[in-house]
Amino acid sequence: MSSLKTNFNELVERLKTGREVGHASFEPIFYLVFHPTEILDVKRNLPAWESRLHNEGWNVHKFSVAQAIQEILDTAPLKKIWLAADAKAPLQWGKTNKSLANALTNGSLQNRLEAVLASLEGQANNILLVTDIEALHPYLRIGSIENLLHGRFHVPTVFFYPGVRTGNTRLKFLGFYPEDGNYRSVHVGG
Repeated sequence: MSSLKTNFNELVERLKTGREVGHASFEPIFYLVFHPTEILDVKRNLPAWESRLHNEGWNVHKFSVAQAIQEILDTAPLKKIWLAADAKAPLQWGKTNKSLANALTNGSLQNRLEAVLASLEGQANNILLVTDIEALHPYLRIGSIENLLHGRFHVPTVFFYPGVRTGNTRLKFLGFYPEDGNYRSVHVGG
C-alpha cells in the first residue's frame, strides 16, 4: 500500500497537468483514495495539504459533506417529528436511518455541492476539496452525487475517498460496500 504522502504528491502532479482526454469524461474530478483506517491521518494532514496547494498557486475551497449533512438535518421540516419518534423508540435504527436518508436523497446535498461548484466557476486557479465523505454512510454514496452533477464540474474537484480501489474506475466505499465502477474521475491511491 502506498503512503498518503506519496499519493498526495501524485495528486498534486496530476492537478498540475490536468485531466487526460479519455472516454469517460473531460471534467477535472480527482479522487484521493485511502484505506478507511487512514481517515484520521487524512484529517490530520488536510491543513498541511491545503497550505501546499495554496503555495502551488491554488485558491483552495472546502466542502465538508459532514457539515452539509448536519445543516440539512438541523433545518429539516420533519426534525421535531424525528426527535419525537426517536424518543418513543430509540432502538429503531432502521426507521431512523431511512428517514434521515430520505432527507438527504431528495437533492438537498447535491444542490449544496452544485451551488459551491457554480460559485467557483470562472475564477482562475480555484480548487474544491470535498471532505468527510464517510458521513454519507449509511445513507448514500458519493458516486451517485457525482453522476447527478455530471457536466457541472468546471473547477478541479478533489474527493477525499475512504475506500478500496478494485480497478482503474472501481471503488468500494469504506471497504465493505459492493464495488462501484460508475465514476468519471481520476483515482489516485487506494
